[in-house]
Amino acid sequence: MRFFNTEGPNVAEDHYCLPPLQRWNLEEILTLINQKKYFLLHAPRQTGKTTCLLALADYLNRQGRYRAVYANLEPAQAARENVALAMTGIVQTIAAEAAGPLGDVRGETLAREVLADQAATVMLGQFLTRWCGSSPQPTVLLLDEVDALIGDTLIALLRQLRAGYPKRPTRFPQTVVLCGVRDLRDYRIHASAENSVITGGSAFNIKAESLRLGDFSEADVRALLRQHTDETGQAFAPEALAAVWTLTQGQPWLTNALAYEACFRMREGRDRRRPVTVERIEQAKENLILRRVTHLDQLADKLREARVRRVIEPMLAGGALGEVPEDDRQYLVDLGLLRREGGGGLVVANPIYREVLPRALASGPQDSLPQISPTWLNPDGSLNPEQLLTAFLHFWRQHGQPLLGSAPYHEIAPHLVLMAFLHRVVNGGGTLEREYAIGWGRMDLCLRYGPVTLGIELKVWRDGEPDPLTEGLAQLDGYLAGLGLDSGWLVMFDRRAGQPPIRERTSSSEAQSPQGRRITVVRA
Repeated sequence: MRFFNTEGPNVAEDHYCLPPLQRWNLEEILTLINQKKYFLLHAPRQTGKTTCLLALADYLNRQGRYRAVYANLEPAQAARENVALAMTGIVQTIAAEAAGPLGDVRGETLAREVLADQAATVMLGQFLTRWCGSSPQPTVLLLDEVDALIGDTLIALLRQLRAGYPKRPTRFPQTVVLCGVRDLRDYRIHASAENSVITGGSAFNIKAESLRLGDFSEADVRALLRQHTDETGQAFAPEALAAVWTLTQGQPWLTNALAYEACFRMREGRDRRRPVTVERIEQAKENLILRRVTHLDQLADKLREARVRRVIEPMLAGGALGEVPEDDRQYLVDLGLLRREGGGGLVVANPIYREVLPRALASGPQDSLPQISPTWLNPDGSLNPEQLLTAFLHFWRQHGQPLLGSAPYHEIAPHLVLMAFLHRVVNGGGTLEREYAIGWGRMDLCLRYGPVTLGIELKVWRDGEPDPLTEGLAQLDGYLAGLGLDSGWLVMFDRRAGQPPIRERTSSSEAQSPQGRRITVVRA
């Protein structure tokens, strides 16, 4: 029985999968190859790049016009900036891959000869020259995980390819495809010691195109899920199909992971007589986030990088990006964390990532929380919003100041501490949803616990700015209207210099929004 794949390349006999070569413009690819072009393929991790490269190699070899070899360069990453060790590994990898599917043992013999008498700065170029010169067919070389290499190792690879370029196609590969997460303009080659930039894309100025492998379309998502229904008879409710698309926005790994969780991992999902409901998809999403599966954990780990923080921190705060360099913004798009909407604005790539990012940042404060008695619950276990407010004010006065230091992003430390507190509230009994975007000037939270829905808006009062109360009340009106609520909280964190301690300045009061809604205003 086939299943939804979340580890490694797809194998059609084992996995539900879309035809790999339909995910990009094969005619464009073949045109570039026929024109002897060198080009890049890039996309975020776990979107199907390797599957597509393997499919392309198989297609070209079956056609018989070219000899296509796929090689994964990730093992050379361990060599760091030891160029000799890295180049040796790359040459051996290419030779071994040619000997495998193609049965071309000449490459291994040539590799031994080259490695015995050539310097590291030319050994790859010499090997490719001799190897391609001995082939009756032009060679297409598909190099995967190229951006795993750093420093002098990456420079040596790119420059040897560039040096051999004029000899193609008889004595050098007709086409080389470099594949990785990032576009070539972000091949900023750093020295490992001081992290200073050595060079950029100019080391490979023979590149003709930079192609990006896109996410699934909504039709693709439905076609993938339909394969499961066709083979097992287990249907997806229309609302469940829509939820998978909405939550993932077609990110391939997320699509497969949600479906695998809902259909294979969850106990009720293994009963093929029971259709997949939207409730099961929502629970599958929560399961993935709470388990911190590898894909989501890797994204969360990226939040530690300075260039990621420069974009994500103001986005979470609802601020503007200001002087953030274009390279940093594009880096997050290439990673798949953000995407550009129709108008060009940056947004988090999908609702699941939108949940994961602030949750990951709030994990430090959450682990630092003291034991809190759930005084916000009624005797029947339902949520009491008034008691929740009392509990939060008490918590913030007593623990807010020391907990701010446990938050990794200083500018949104209050947001993260509040979210950590609310996670303790909803743990096991509710959900906490977040809305934020560049230029909003706020973050919106929606706490759902049984029949209770609480809309909360977070704003920050900084030096040189007016009191955010008036703006916040108007903004909260729109958010509450979308939730169908007639009341909510407006929480304003005073981050101006020279303010009294949190214990003394924390207070709550009642206000009315411009549309007549009852608002609890918390000044913290």
